[in-house]
Amino acid sequence: MKSVKLYDTTLRDGTQGEGISLSVHDKLRIAERLDAFGIHYIEGGWPGSNPKDMEFFTKVREAGLKNAKVAAFGSTRRPGVKAEDDFNLKHLLKAQTDVVTLFGKSWDFHVKDALKTTLDENLNMIRETVGYLKSKKKEVVYDAEHFFDGCLANEEYALQTIQAAAESGADTIALCDTNGGMLPGQIRELVAKARQKVRVPLGIHVHNDGGMAVANSLVAVEAGCEQVQGTINGCGERCGNADLVVLIPNLKLKLGVECVSDKALASLTEMAHYVAEIVNMILPGSHPYVGHSAFAHKGGVHVDAMMKHAKTYEHVDPVRVGNIRRFLISELSGKTNILIKAKEMQVDLDKKNPETREILEKLQDLEHQGYHFEGAEASFDVLMKKMLKKHRAFFKLEGFRVAVEKHADSSVTSEATIKVNVDGREEHTAAEGEGPVNALDHALRKALKSFYPQIADMHLTDYKVRVLDAKAGTAAKVRVFIESSDQEGTWSTVGVSENIIEASWQALVDAIEYKLLKTKSK
Repeated sequence: MKSVKLYDTTLRDGTQGEGISLSVHDKLRIAERLDAFGIHYIEGGWPGSNPKDMEFFTKVREAGLKNAKVAAFGSTRRPGVKAEDDFNLKHLLKAQTDVVTLFGKSWDFHVKDALKTTLDENLNMIRETVGYLKSKKKEVVYDAEHFFDGCLANEEYALQTIQAAAESGADTIALCDTNGGMLPGQIRELVAKARQKVRVPLGIHVHNDGGMAVANSLVAVEAGCEQVQGTINGCGERCGNADLVVLIPNLKLKLGVECVSDKALASLTEMAHYVAEIVNMILPGSHPYVGHSAFAHKGGVHVDAMMKHAKTYEHVDPVRVGNIRRFLISELSGKTNILIKAKEMQVDLDKKNPETREILEKLQDLEHQGYHFEGAEASFDVLMKKMLKKHRAFFKLEGFRVAVEKHADSSVTSEATIKVNVDGREEHTAAEGEGPVNALDHALRKALKSFYPQIADMHLTDYKVRVLDAKAGTAAKVRVFIESSDQEGTWSTVGVSENIIEASWQALVDAIEYKLLKTKSK
């Protein structure tokens, strides 16, 4: 079976993405997780460019990585400077990594206009830098920057640059689509030409400016590349780098290329979300393989077919990449979706049951009003139990009032008063909060805590408001999503109204009732 080495540059190239900044502690946490996952090379940064990267290289030596080799990144020597005297190369050696990754110029345009030197001197820079680092017993990965653009402009010279690196002892030569504009056919053709010119193992390093980074990396492997460079979740400068999270399962499951173990692949989703959290990156639900929606099924026809055989609408088993299959509830749902949800709730229903049709019709009516249950399954749980008469009213609202006051010193205060009835006993209380919804939440909990002490361990973790009809201005309907958590999990609820407080109240009540129903069922 063919195999490739995975080279991760999240800690260097990935941090060049807009809005991404990692502390030394962040970089160490990611490095340890990548090592545990089975990444072969971790590029830690550019020593000499900033003190943070040098501190990382010092501390990562103490981290005890078991699988990955750490690489320090830098450039070939400067024009007219001896390799042993070059400032950047001195810092590369100070990093004390076994692997050094160098980039050099492949495009004659860059040599003349960016480096302001001659084509011959650039070749000398490549030869002498690679040779110098090899004399220091380093494993050298040579990144041929702009190799593909260079080939299109001056193929003969671009190929001469990688020959210079190979002749000087480079262990791997990574061909770079630095501007990210190549198409798969171009990548395949030029990798094949490079393969004919050098016997050194080739790697591929591409950016995603044309949306082709994963496809280009895959065809490069098919054309003979033995190392794949990229970042976790595709983070990186401009439109990002090749996404290893998508590349890895495609290599292993689709091309049969060995790159990580089956056990590691089964932790792919967890690893992707772990890194996304550290880099403060929102991972889209639609992210291939690892997104929350990657194996979510909504249409009734799809779900019905899925119940017969998962292959009908899934290209791989989600378990293989550590994800889960989900069936969504919405106005597009059929009876099968309802039956699946009922089964999850331990409710016995079948398609012939008239209550199934009633639930579906109610669901479609509510979604027409603006409710959205695929993101608020706790509200759907409460709704279903009410319609099946498996729900009890834990309290009855007698009324509430919310007041917001702005003072002369510009401070704003919110207070809610509420009156509820629990089994014939009336409770009337008030509470303040950071805002009107927070005050109402506090007041409701205060009124119920003596009756239901279990609500003390639940808390609101997220609150979102969406305007459903912007053209209606301040009179528009709004949809409120509330996410709540306790020690056992997280659940979401929804409310809809022209009044934001009323919509919030609906979601708050569902959240508390779901908690109480969950507790009662134990």
